[in-house]
Amino acid sequence: MASISGKVALGAGCYWGTEKYIVKDFQKKFPGSIAEAKVGFMSPDKNAMKNPSYRQVCSGSTGHVEVLNIELNEPTPELFEELIKFFFTFHDPTTLNRQGNDRGTQYASVIFCGDENQKLIALQVKDELQEAIDKKKIREYAEKTVKTGIIDEYTDFYPVLEVLLTL
Repeated sequence: MASISGKVALGAGCYWGTEKYIVKDFQKKFPGSIAEAKVGFMSPDKNAMKNPSYRQVCSGSTGHVEVLNIELNEPTPELFEELIKFFFTFHDPTTLNRQGNDRGTQYASVIFCGDENQKLIALQVKDELQEAIDKKKIREYAEKTVKTGIIDEYTDFYPVLEVLLTL
């Protein structure tokens, strides 16, 4: 069995919603699969502003995204694949920087991968989803192209409680 990082961060709109879906709903399907989960911010740009405030992130000027930072308990490629498939079920990955009424760069659909194996699985699942949309097997999304960013470098994570303390 191939080894895989247990660390991943998922952006799917508001981080509180993402937390609910992963911590409660995903773990109903896969009990004990999440060792730890924290909401916060990450940027795909490794040179982005360090420790931005919530207001700065919401302004759209920092490039940070609201994410749920996850540590998997006993990570396997199979569990990670299930997590990514589940990720695509609770938000619309075809809308750029928007989920429902929430609009802005902080609401992007994004996966910050912990290693190359995660990246390959995330790309595979994203491609399978795009194929299902192209074949009209899935019609629930607003657009016809999956816009989820797959970030192959896990950048600095800023937990929301620490960010809120800087307001």
